[in-house]
Amino acid sequence: MINTTELVRELIYQIRLGEDSSYEFKSLVIKGKKVESPQRDSIADELAAFANSSGGILVLGVNDKTRAVEGIAQEHLDTVEQWLTNLAQAVNPPVLIETRLVEIPDHQGNPKPLVWVKIPKSLFVHRSPNGYYHRVGSTKREMPPELLARMFQQRSMVRLIRFDEQIVPNAALDAIDHALKIRFLRGDLPERMQLKKLYLVADNEEQQARLTVTGVLLLTARPTDFLSSAYVQCVAYSGTDRNAEYQLDAQDCDGPVDSQIQQAFNFVKRNMKVEAVKRPGRIDIPQFDLGAVYEAIVNAVAHRDYAMHGSRIRLHLFSDRLELSTPGGLPNSLTVDSIDANSITRNETLVNLLSRYFPADPASKRQNMIERRGEGVPTILAASERLSTRRPLYEQTDNTELKLTIYAASREMNGLVVQFDVG
Repeated sequence: MINTTELVRELIYQIRLGEDSSYEFKSLVIKGKKVESPQRDSIADELAAFANSSGGILVLGVNDKTRAVEGIAQEHLDTVEQWLTNLAQAVNPPVLIETRLVEIPDHQGNPKPLVWVKIPKSLFVHRSPNGYYHRVGSTKREMPPELLARMFQQRSMVRLIRFDEQIVPNAALDAIDHALKIRFLRGDLPERMQLKKLYLVADNEEQQARLTVTGVLLLTARPTDFLSSAYVQCVAYSGTDRNAEYQLDAQDCDGPVDSQIQQAFNFVKRNMKVEAVKRPGRIDIPQFDLGAVYEAIVNAVAHRDYAMHGSRIRLHLFSDRLELSTPGGLPNSLTVDSIDANSITRNETLVNLLSRYFPADPASKRQNMIERRGEGVPTILAASERLSTRRPLYEQTDNTELKLTIYAASREMNGLVVQFDVG
């Protein structure tokens, strides 16, 4: 976990010294809600150069020529973070970044907000919009063919390592919550050995044990301390529009991912309506099929793209539908048309552990949180369509987000007239 006081102290010291092989400063020009300068491809090249070298820090809001602390206006911080997310995705493969909002004084002593971006050394060779770059001193340079060939040779084997098995550089073992690791420990084998065998822990190049992405998601009480977007944002509205005036309930579901799944599921149960109809006895008709909702939330958390910084899972509940938006497009060759016929896993290690060590909610009518038979999407589609008479809709946006819309129960079902209103 980063100590913000130490970070600020180091940053002030580094600004005084200037850029080097590990630090890059950039001032920003923002007009409206758009970053006009520096050019986006140039910054994507910087991110890739750090990742291809030994890692480093990019600080936005500091003039790289004068070292003046210019800062970033508070109202533009969200714009800058989203801009960074898009830039990290413009690199192939995407670069893993970590950001912090920090405040340091300018030369007159006035506090100025900055965006601090950490780029760890990568296990991959990254290509940015203008080519393959690495860091040489305080500048980025395009890699000559012989260096590029050597890097591909050195890192070719680690390309077999899945993203969810990659090390999170600042996640030391003292971040592990004792109560969360117990479920993974069996027999008399050394604890660290068992966690390594499950790819929850791995050694970095200095032979220091660190948590992997999966380790952070399952073994820490607050994964967002290390992966800032690893949570589920839930909002319930009284009508059919996304309007803050009609917001009924909201919750950010954080904690280890199994807890996120249960919190989000409980949010839907708490806010959806169950209509009672008498004909001739009482018939309870839920607004949504809970088994399908649970499956959809599990899929979103288990299969989202955790490399995408700044994009959280969003669950929005309306009177006529539920929308679940998941960061990352469909993996490999999957399409929205083939999603119910094929099963391809993005986070293989995470999915494997959720299927072995975590029980499911009774609403799912199964034993484990994930059962790897490829029945998840067909269950969502069939169960929801039976209740609403409308087939749920999957939509993909620019390979950066997958949105699932589940429609509320039909107002006319089996001859019964049903009206649902949230709130």
